[in-house]
Amino acid sequence: MNTETLEPTLTEVNMNSHSLHIKNIAVIGAGTMGNGICHVFSQNGYNVNMMDVSQDAMNRAIATIAKNMDRQVSKGTLNEDEKLSSLARIKTFTDMAAALKDADLVVEAATENIDLKIKIFKEIDAVAPEKCILATNTSSISITRIASNTKRMDKVIGMHFMNPVPVMKLVEIINGYGTDRATTNTIIDLTLSIGKVPCVVNDYPGFISNRILMPMINEAILSLQEGVAGVEEIDTIMKLGMAHPMGPLQLADFIGLDTCYSIMNVLHMGFGNQKYAPATLLANMVQAGFLGVKSGEGFYVHTPGSKELIVSERFADKKWKM
Repeated sequence: MNTETLEPTLTEVNMNSHSLHIKNIAVIGAGTMGNGICHVFSQNGYNVNMMDVSQDAMNRAIATIAKNMDRQVSKGTLNEDEKLSSLARIKTFTDMAAALKDADLVVEAATENIDLKIKIFKEIDAVAPEKCILATNTSSISITRIASNTKRMDKVIGMHFMNPVPVMKLVEIINGYGTDRATTNTIIDLTLSIGKVPCVVNDYPGFISNRILMPMINEAILSLQEGVAGVEEIDTIMKLGMAHPMGPLQLADFIGLDTCYSIMNVLHMGFGNQKYAPATLLANMVQAGFLGVKSGEGFYVHTPGSKELIVSERFADKKWKM
């Protein structure tokens, strides 16, 4: 047997310490995912440059990180000194070149929009150090397509963190067609170093997480659309019958219906298969601005500070259908 061709185990990768040269990380985007990614890297000893076009957005992000760390302190998983030193490792920038000057890794966490991500990656590629690895937190967009707009295809990779980032253990690592093995090994090792579990997949529409999850959510919406069952019934069946911690319609609200719609369109176009076409009800809700938690109403009504599940009046009638 030629052992040189075998893939390394996670333990072997960790022992090889591919990520030892990564000390400075730049995160592009100060939204929910961006601030969560900054949180976990800074808490694990990395210097983090948070970059966004809006200083106000970054100020809000720092406040959110501090609040989440306070929650960790209250639970005893972090002490006050660790919290303060973690926050001190985060710097904010509105200038891309300044933020990336000494970066060993850039993690882009902008909105899930292909044109925006390509624009950002062209800017990153132009100013990031030659050694720097470029990662995207995309949940569905082709890594190969993004990488093809840079001059370092071998150093472009996907790091799909789950929301909320400080809590969720999984990082879906996506190899583009041109991603080299050294880049993958470095990102695996880095992921382990922040206490996350890396799962490596290849670059196909939706990767694994959303190729499986989003059609399930879409099918739940179609079932509601066709009047097969109501919101509560659909979610209860999946929670109690399939041991899902959250029903698919509640989860869709949490993810954001606009994000679900965008990913379904990526799957539909990528595979050219009608089974991935987004439900008409999903499209209509997005068009009307009913996006779930982020807008205050989707399949449920979401009141800040309340965990009570209240079905939207639009779906309260058990006989409701399109």
